[in-house]
Amino acid sequence: MRGTRQEILSATGQVECDLVLRGGLVFSSTTREFIRTDLAVLGSKIVGWADLPAKRVVDVTGKYLIPGFIDAHMHLESTKLWIDEFARTVVPLGTTAVAADPHEIANVLGINGVFELAKAASNLPLHFGICASSCVPASKFESSGAELGPAEISQILELELGLGVAEMMNYPGVISADPAVLARISTAGERRVDGHAPGVSGSPLDAYLVAGVESDHECTSYEEAHEKRQKGMWVFMREGSASRNLRDLIRTVLETGTDRAALCTDDREPDTLLGKGHVNHCVQLAVELGLRAEDAIILATSNPAQYHGLDHLGSIAPGYQADILVLDNLVDFRPTMVFQKGELVAQDGKTVPGVVQDIPVPDSMLNTVHLTRSIDPARFDLAVVDGVDVRVIAVKEGSLSTTEERVTFNSKSTELSRLAVIERHHGTDRMSTGLVTGFGISKGAIASTVAHDAHNIMVVGGLALQSSVDMSICVARLNQIGGGQVVCIDGIIVAEVPLPIAGLMSDKTTKEVAQMLERATDAASRLGSRLTSPFMNLSFLGLSVIPELRLTDKGLVDVTRFELTSLIFD
Repeated sequence: MRGTRQEILSATGQVECDLVLRGGLVFSSTTREFIRTDLAVLGSKIVGWADLPAKRVVDVTGKYLIPGFIDAHMHLESTKLWIDEFARTVVPLGTTAVAADPHEIANVLGINGVFELAKAASNLPLHFGICASSCVPASKFESSGAELGPAEISQILELELGLGVAEMMNYPGVISADPAVLARISTAGERRVDGHAPGVSGSPLDAYLVAGVESDHECTSYEEAHEKRQKGMWVFMREGSASRNLRDLIRTVLETGTDRAALCTDDREPDTLLGKGHVNHCVQLAVELGLRAEDAIILATSNPAQYHGLDHLGSIAPGYQADILVLDNLVDFRPTMVFQKGELVAQDGKTVPGVVQDIPVPDSMLNTVHLTRSIDPARFDLAVVDGVDVRVIAVKEGSLSTTEERVTFNSKSTELSRLAVIERHHGTDRMSTGLVTGFGISKGAIASTVAHDAHNIMVVGGLALQSSVDMSICVARLNQIGGGQVVCIDGIIVAEVPLPIAGLMSDKTTKEVAQMLERATDAASRLGSRLTSPFMNLSFLGLSVIPELRLTDKGLVDVTRFELTSLIFD
C-alpha cells in the first residue's frame, strides 16, 4: 500500500490524477458513515478525498460509493461457469474479489488443474484469490482423480494469487491429531487456515481451534455460529443456492456486532446469479433481516479483506486500491458503475466491452470421464427384500446436511429413491448403492458428474425396474458428453446440462447454462422431485465429511463415527 512519489504528490494536487468521482457519499469503513466528498484516483490507487485536478471527472452527486464486494469463500466450479463468463456475470454485480477454493477441479485434475486455473485468472477485472485445497480427497472414503499433499499445497501457496490453506474438511482427522492432517495445516505458516466443521462444538471445537483452523462457513444455527465466534473463530455466513444459512445466523451479528464475521456464497448456481445476484444479494438480504446497511457492507468488504490478508482491498480510503462501487440506493445494492483498479469495468449491469477477454479452456481440462464400459442396469439392484430395516440418507430443502433414518424397506414406496455412485476417474467402474428420502423421485433417474468432492458419477432413481434402465442410460450419456447433469425417463434423455470442463463447468454463457439447468430441474420435478435445487442436493450426497450419512464409490459412510457402514441394519 506504500505510495509512489507521483501518488503522494497527486494527493496534494501537484500531480494531475486520472479520475475524480465528484459529489458522492463516500463510505468510511472505519467510522461506518457516509461522507459527502469527492474521490480522486491515480492509476489503480485512491489518492485523496478531495476535488483534485484530474484528466476525467464523473459526476456521482447523491450516489453512494462503497468498496468492491469480496466473497469470503466460494468455489468457481459450483457456478458451472468457466472463469471468463463468471467474471462477466459477477463483476457487474459489484464483486471485485473472491477467495476461491479450487478443490473441485483439484479432485479431478490435481495440482496441474489448479495451475491452469490460476493462469486463466491472472488477467481478470477482479482479484481471484486462490486458497490451497487442503483435503483432496476430502477423506479416505472417497476416490478422487488426484491427491494434494503438503508439497502440492505449498506450491499453490507460492502462486501470486495464493491466499492461505482452504477449508480443512477432515475435521475428525484434525480433532484426533492425525499427523498427516496436521502436516497439511502446518504448510500455511503465518497464513490463514479455513475450516469446515459442521455441528462441531464443545471440546472437539476447542481441539479444532487449537490445531490452527480459523474460520468456518458450515454453521447452520445461531447457537453454533455464536459459540464459534465466542471462541474467536471467524464465521462466514453462507447464502448459496442449496444451502442458505444467513437467515438463521444473522442474529449473532445483530446481537454482538460484526467482528470475526463475513458473508460468502460458497456454492451459487447460474440461475441464482442471474435471478438474485452474487455477494450483493447477501448484503441485500442481511439488511432485509435487520442489519444496518453500514454493517452489512463491512461484512462484504473490509472484514473478508482483513481475514484473507488483502490489505490493499476492503476500503475506499486514500492509499487503497480503487475498487469502487457506485450505488443509487442502499436497498438492492446493485451498482450502476463498477471501478476496479481505477478503471470502469461495468456499467448499468453489464461489463464494459473488451474488459473481459475470452479465455481458452485448456485441453487438459476436457475428456475427464473414464468409464470402461456401459453399466448393466442389474448393478443398481439393492438386494434388499421388503420388511427389512435399512439405513436411509434423508435430505431436506435448503440444507446440505443429511440425517440417517431407519426405514422398513418397501419396494413399492414412492418416498424412497435409489442412489448410486460410480468411480469415473481411473476406469475402475467401482460402484456402490444406497437409499435416499426427501428427493421424491419415484420414476426415471437424474445423474451428475458434479458430486462433491471427489466428483464421481452420482445417480438417483426410482425403485422400479425401469428406473434401473434409466439410471444406466443416464450414466452412459454422461460418459458420452464428457460430464454434466442429465435426466432420463422411460429410456429417453429429456434434459441435460453438458459440463465438458472437468465434468464440472460449461463453456456456454451464464444465460444458456441457467436455461439448461432450469429445463433439467423442471424435468426432475416431473419425476417427483420436490427440491428447489435437486442437482445441487444430489451433488453433496457423496461428501463424506458432512453429517450424518453419505454414499461414495467405496460405500455408505457414517460421518458421525467416520467409518463405513452397511445398508441393512444388523
